[in-house]
Amino acid sequence: MDLTCRHIQAAGWRIRIHHLTPTLQSRKVPLVFLHEGLGCIEMWRDFPERLCALTGRAGLLFDRRGYGGSDKLSGRWPYDYLVQEAGIFLPEVLDACGIARAVLVGHSDGGSIALLAAALHRSRVCAAVTEAAHVFVEDVTLAGIRQTVASYQSTDLKNRLAYYHGDNTECVFRRWADTWLAADFQPWNIEAYLPRVTCPLLILQGQEDEYATADQVRRIAAGVSGPALVNLLPDCGHIPHFQAPEAVLAKMVPFIQNLDC
Repeated sequence: MDLTCRHIQAAGWRIRIHHLTPTLQSRKVPLVFLHEGLGCIEMWRDFPERLCALTGRAGLLFDRRGYGGSDKLSGRWPYDYLVQEAGIFLPEVLDACGIARAVLVGHSDGGSIALLAAALHRSRVCAAVTEAAHVFVEDVTLAGIRQTVASYQSTDLKNRLAYYHGDNTECVFRRWADTWLAADFQPWNIEAYLPRVTCPLLILQGQEDEYATADQVRRIAAGVSGPALVNLLPDCGHIPHFQAPEAVLAKMVPFIQNLDC
């Protein structure tokens, strides 16, 4: 990916963004990529570029506040941080980038944000693709996060994350882990928003996802009001676009090409 990034101001925050413009660009609405709970622009690697090229759509990637090259944050996320990201901050980023409508492509936390945005901003989200989205907390989610905390303390994971988040790495990691592992976060559930999702939805998850069971995708598909396609990818964990990129592209590309927006 040619990382020619710049910064914008959105909702009072300095946000780092990256635009993708494929050679054969259509006039259809762009793809907006929403990264995971420890992610940033670079951690998508070349997947957004490939997806935009294959679908002929422009793309937007950005570091959410607190991540990568955007403004830093400190402290734990509030209980409704994903609702805030979808309801308040994502529309401000889209406004600052001149994007009236979008197809959202979200991974993990980004997938949950995509679902919430589709519920809260139906006129702006014409379709959504989710990878490993969560709508409620499971025991396997907590076990996976505890294992990641152990890896952060005993392996080079911290150094690898520092490549992307610099001196904000400790805060990024602790804010994510401490929020999800907190006792008062365990009742977290966004299924009440799902009936308000009326746009086409593609739901992807690895069958070996270390942070979720298939109940996540089943309950998303059952809860939304619009058309939903579910795909559980074999031999794949929590990051399908890394672990099974060709299979993911084979699902995403026709879904996006068949949209009427």
